[in-house]
Amino acid sequence: MVKQCKTTNGADSSGIGTAFASTLTPLTRRSVMLGTAGVVASAYLSPLANAQAVPNQPRRGDRKMGSGIIKSKDGTEIFYKDWGPKTAQPIVFHHGWPLSSDDWDTQMLFFHANGYRVVAHDRRGHGRSEQVDSGHDMDHYAADASAVVEFLDLRNAVHIGHSTGGGEVARYVAKYGQPQGRVAKAVLVSAVPPLMVKTAGNPDGTPVAVFDGFRSALAANRAEFYTAVASGPFYGFNRPGAKVSQSVIENWWRQGMMGSALAHYQGIKAFSETDQTGDLKAITVPTLIMQGDDDQVVPYADAALKQIKLVRNGTLKIYKGFPHGMLTTHAETINPDLLAFVKA
Repeated sequence: MVKQCKTTNGADSSGIGTAFASTLTPLTRRSVMLGTAGVVASAYLSPLANAQAVPNQPRRGDRKMGSGIIKSKDGTEIFYKDWGPKTAQPIVFHHGWPLSSDDWDTQMLFFHANGYRVVAHDRRGHGRSEQVDSGHDMDHYAADASAVVEFLDLRNAVHIGHSTGGGEVARYVAKYGQPQGRVAKAVLVSAVPPLMVKTAGNPDGTPVAVFDGFRSALAANRAEFYTAVASGPFYGFNRPGAKVSQSVIENWWRQGMMGSALAHYQGIKAFSETDQTGDLKAITVPTLIMQGDDDQVVPYADAALKQIKLVRNGTLKIYKGFPHGMLTTHAETINPDLLAFVKA
């Protein structure tokens, strides 16, 4: 087994129970935010401001436009974005729960400016994709991603997944991408595999009671729960001295509230209880594993540090003090590291 392990300022991990779960109790103290959502861009992206406008949704099946809708294998309508030269190497982005492809705006603009073709889709029940009442599991998530890839005929692609999207990448690469010869590399960012929930075989996992709490909070007041998550542990805004961005909080809330409550409710089981040990073991392409050691959502000791032991050709980067949402809060560090891996 060949491994290339690189660690940046690692530290001891902390569990999810006292961090993310603590957002469940103060919900009544938080008001629901209204108004339009803001989008944060790093200073180096300011020249690209005019490139942020997405073309109008095309006719279904029109591959010349920058966005569209395709039907997955079970007929579910999946929204996707496709920017950049169609002859360039594709970078495919897979978003986290309960967000949409909009969460990748900063990375899509960055890679587009560097000459790549950038593609992202909204998971079923999320964002602009169809709000179906079934298929909210990793198998369907991966099948939907494959449907987009096959429709656009993407090859030599680099698949980058954050959080639940990392689980989607692992299942897609193992089940579809590698067997079809379409994947060049994979990146798992603050990703949920191999398994989040505590079981007899995963004694260091998070107790199921924590995820039951998520479900209860979502069902009771989804808008308020999402406010608490975004303003607290997701971006580390609950840490002393944190530089809180209200626009980032509102953008997270906006994306979450666009999706289906049912999809999000059932998706909690998908991201917490799916054992993806086999998926990770099956991945043979070069794989970059990235996570912050202050991730309060997915404990890195139960995620990145296990992932690197399971993939066959992995590179590990741990970022000291970075939160779960480091793609947004620390894009100026993460984006160049992603680009260096893609180019290597």
